[in-house]
Amino acid sequence: MMRIVETTSEFNKKDCVLTIGNFDGVHIGHQKILTAAKRTAAQKAVDLVVMTFEPHPVAILHPEKTPQVLTPLELKKYLLAKYDVDYLIVLKDSRQLLNLSAADFVEQFLVKEVQPAVVVEGEDFNFGYGRGGNIRTLYNLGIEKGFEVSVIQTKKARLSIGHSVEISSTIIRNILTSGKVADAAIALGRRYRLIGPVVAGRGKAKQLGFPTANIQPYRQIIPAEGVYAGFVGIGESEKDACAAEELIPAALSIGRTKTYGTDNPMKIEAHLLEQAGDDLVGRWLAMDFVKRIREQLKFETETELSAQIAKDCEKTKEILTLSK
Repeated sequence: MMRIVETTSEFNKKDCVLTIGNFDGVHIGHQKILTAAKRTAAQKAVDLVVMTFEPHPVAILHPEKTPQVLTPLELKKYLLAKYDVDYLIVLKDSRQLLNLSAADFVEQFLVKEVQPAVVVEGEDFNFGYGRGGNIRTLYNLGIEKGFEVSVIQTKKARLSIGHSVEISSTIIRNILTSGKVADAAIALGRRYRLIGPVVAGRGKAKQLGFPTANIQPYRQIIPAEGVYAGFVGIGESEKDACAAEELIPAALSIGRTKTYGTDNPMKIEAHLLEQAGDDLVGRWLAMDFVKRIREQLKFETETELSAQIAKDCEKTKEILTLSK
């Protein structure tokens, strides 16, 4: 079981294998690093330790530019545990921490507290004040301070654009804002999961014969407006939703219902295809996106809107049958 600590002073393990990063998304590039680190830890018969940061450094330095995250901390914990991480150190980001030079960061957090035998990082790793340290800096500091550095090449994947790209959290955010959730699934190594508490809606969808559960996500990046085929998992808490494995086919909708005007608020809702519309308000929902079906459209009448939703549900069933 993965153990979680929030300060390095709580951690007294020597000769571990350590990897450091924000790990937003825990995507296939991160997974390559984690797999390599776990293999090294097993060979040396020591623990695998992951050090991450909360919140994202940009949220401290430039709050107005804070990126919406792919994986909130609770989901990140769940995903990292699946890679047999022994310890997760969650450092609270602060200006004091972010102002440390690369050498001071290594001295204060690696040498004095963690004392790793090996540090495993991707070739594009940066750390320290102004991201002034890179993988070469880390390698040289390792020679000086007595730890090895293992460098993992960047992971590439072939997406719908037809050629391979280097996978990063930024690339995946851009993919999602363009609505290409199938590409996001390739880059993540799993479907993108959007999590939030279920909130009361206006009941319009229920009046049309397609009751929905509406969620209010927080911090996570939201895919482009449109209608999607996907699945939902239901939980009693955020933690439950992150780990939801019993999934229900659903037609997912993101956007403003243009049929009812242009000043409607953004809604994120799911019409469950295989379960009666129980009142889920107060519970948590995980939305897993499989494929975008269409953009949001304006219909002249509710009858036309209802007919289109019925078509969306049938299309969703076809897509999800093929995706199993």
